[in-house]
Amino acid sequence: MDIKPNILEAVNEWLTPTFDTATQNAVREMLAWSPKELEESFYKNLAFGTGGMRGIMGVGNNRINKYTLGKSTQGLANYLHTCFVDQPLKAAIAYDCRKDSDTLAKTVAAVLSANGIEVYLFSELRPTPELSFAVKHLECHCGIVLTASHNPPEYNGYKVYWQDGGQIVPPEDEAIIAAIEKVDYSQIKLEAKEDLIHYIDTELDAAFIKSSIANASFATPQEAKNNLNVVFTSLHGTSITVIPDTLAQAGYTNVHVVAEQAVPDGNFPTVKSPNPEEPEALTMALALAAEKNADIVVGTDPDCDRLGVAVRDNEGQMILLNGNQTMILMTAFLLEQWKKAGKINGKQFVGSTIVSTPMMMELATNYGVECKVGLTGFKWIAKMIKDFPELEFIGGGEESFGYMVGDAVRDKDAVAATLLVCEIAAQAKANGSSVYQELLKLYVDHGFYKEYLVSLTKKGIEGVHQINQMMVDLRENPLKEINNQRVIMVEDYQSARAKNLLDGSVTEMAIPKSNVLIYYTEDGSKICVRPSGTEPKIKFYISVNTPLESVKDFDAAQEELDQKIKNIIVSMQLS
Repeated sequence: MDIKPNILEAVNEWLTPTFDTATQNAVREMLAWSPKELEESFYKNLAFGTGGMRGIMGVGNNRINKYTLGKSTQGLANYLHTCFVDQPLKAAIAYDCRKDSDTLAKTVAAVLSANGIEVYLFSELRPTPELSFAVKHLECHCGIVLTASHNPPEYNGYKVYWQDGGQIVPPEDEAIIAAIEKVDYSQIKLEAKEDLIHYIDTELDAAFIKSSIANASFATPQEAKNNLNVVFTSLHGTSITVIPDTLAQAGYTNVHVVAEQAVPDGNFPTVKSPNPEEPEALTMALALAAEKNADIVVGTDPDCDRLGVAVRDNEGQMILLNGNQTMILMTAFLLEQWKKAGKINGKQFVGSTIVSTPMMMELATNYGVECKVGLTGFKWIAKMIKDFPELEFIGGGEESFGYMVGDAVRDKDAVAATLLVCEIAAQAKANGSSVYQELLKLYVDHGFYKEYLVSLTKKGIEGVHQINQMMVDLRENPLKEINNQRVIMVEDYQSARAKNLLDGSVTEMAIPKSNVLIYYTEDGSKICVRPSGTEPKIKFYISVNTPLESVKDFDAAQEELDQKIKNIIVSMQLS
């Protein structure tokens, strides 16, 4: 077998005594019988990106295992000691339901403690937003969660949080990456100092639930809560540890949990994908909703930061809302509550991202608050809170089915968001309306915006090359027309420049650089293109809009926008 030199060098390193016998044997097995797997496992180092790392579990430097995570953790520990000189350091660690997450979390705890860092490790699996909360609540210097979110079962991952409870952002991210790159596998300290490891659970749960209720409940009458019929599924993930208790303590008495999906299981046996963005993931929940005549269905992903919501339309049929729709509903509700309480004085803001619906800007303007728009990912919304302490943060989200209510948690948070959407539904029902009807009213008031996501999956080494080439082609041969509409503006976040194609002018954008392109057409359509940071996909985010005079015009307007989206997909050859 002809092995490329860089792969052979990496393989030989993993056959040294630095690595345990089981690992060495697994490498030899691949050498003998699995050349393709060997190449995929060793052709590059698994990247520690700007927030952490995510990949397939297994042996090799391009896989998630105790050595790749150990190396990252050793680098993080080294950086913490240089950043907080002579300070007693503290870190919080949580993990989800995935295979080996508990074992890998203990490895991470061992490395941190071996480096003299006091560790607060959750004794059992917990939601990612609770880890963010714990970092601030326990006054830690950093936090780590072992999770691969909604990726397939063979994946796991590792996200790093900073003192504010948000994921790491510049300059910390680049400094941590540099520290990790300096670490040799032989330098990883794997022998735990057990006296520095503390296990946390129910006391933290109680504080987290109390905070969630304080942030996401708004004087909904108890009778309205009793009358709301809710179906909830944790999709075999961590949310089962917190969300049912949160809803119960908030006064929601009519909650039906999908029992078959309530047991945490990293194999996700009842779904093809534990992703609430996929309608199939909520099949069992929708069946239970039909049986119980539920008003609303909520499902969360394995680490409980995303939520999918289904509600009844005007014909009584359950439909799955997309992430932009839930974000609009939650933001509008929060803004209205703040307005009623007399708390809006021009010193507040909501947060969104460049791939999300432009309707957020319309909402914010209408209520006299600022809408700050950042790069994809909630770490950028968390950074907004840190960068603008003079402004109050109301809430924020992005299209990928995530939302953040207030600033107690500095990441997308399906716990508070689940409670918030139940508040919206309960109050709407009590007022003779529904979540769906409230959404249509928002379209009449602010314009009907409709979004659609096209994801093209490109796996393996070849897939990486294909995605990179697609972005190169789009930059070297920029689109001048989409769906017979002139492109009037192109924003290239890699160069941080926006070019007006009507007059040729170029504007510098004050935003961190990222591999993203956004096209704006003369009819108000917006198409964003970016490679996924966590999956082998290139994504095309399409947003179209039209005025909506009245609710009765909705069906015709929706048909018009659906056709426009189909035409854009055909025009860009995405089908």
